Amino acid sequence: MYVCICNGVTDHDIRSAAEAGCRSVTELTMRTGAGANCGSCLDMAASLLDAAHAVRELPFPVMQEAA
Repeated sequence: MYVCICNGVTDHDIRSAAEAGCRSVTELTMRTGAGANCGSCLDMAASLLDAAHAVRELPFPVMQEAA
């Protein structure tokens, strides 16, 4: 889905940036352009960035308990 219409940034682009080490919305803007124009997408972009980090940072013991 498009998150930033102004710069054509998708949710996939944001997850990819998070996987590449992007840690903040400011850095996300520099890497992707999301939020650089009108800024209406910044809340959604921040949520997606946080969600990508939350999934990525799950410890392995939690995964083993589910099995």
